Amino acid sequence: MLNQTPQSTVSDNNTQTVFIVDDEPDVRAALRLLIKSVGYTVECFESADVFFNQFESSRKGCLILDVRMPGMSGMELQEKLSSMETLLPIIMISGHGEIPMAVKAVQNGAIDFLQKPFSDQQLLDRISQAMELNNKRHASHDVRQNAQDKFASLTPREREIFTEVVSGKLNKVIAYDLNISTRTVEIHRAKAMEKMEAKNLSELINLANLLKAAD
Repeated sequence: MLNQTPQSTVSDNNTQTVFIVDDEPDVRAALRLLIKSVGYTVECFESADVFFNQFESSRKGCLILDVRMPGMSGMELQEKLSSMETLLPIIMISGHGEIPMAVKAVQNGAIDFLQKPFSDQQLLDRISQAMELNNKRHASHDVRQNAQDKFASLTPREREIFTEVVSGKLNKVIAYDLNISTRTVEIHRAKAMEKMEAKNLSELINLANLLKAAD
């Protein structure tokens, strides 16, 4: 299955794990040996069911997933993880690959579909790409979560003013619409910007867009 010697080493991955889900012991052993040889932490699972039951969404890394397995198939596991909006990139592998299956895997979010036999370097390249993607996904997720936490700290009135401000309305228009004084709008606007840690209107609008993307 694996027929080339890896040509590079990997660093700065001590917080990431390569998860391998394959029902064939020989395949798991070969993949584990290869991937550990370039410095990654590896965890192996003999079935999709076992992996899913132990899966923690906060874990970072990538998943190497066999398509055809007894019990829950790789495709079924991928669909379950996709419905959970997991950040874990998936590399699908199969000895029985078909074009429609490959297309479906990619449509469901897999970053690649590798048909056995594939080269060591081909797999390592995909893992490197998956790890980089995972870092980006977690960074984006952390930024959105931070924005949600800040928004949650606003009072109901501050949220109301926040929404009106990012929609482009002037303070006096907001005051008229809400039947409050312009000064009151200014006070709540200032508090909202302080809590959201926005230096100007542009930053406040960017935060609003992050909140929309997280919905």
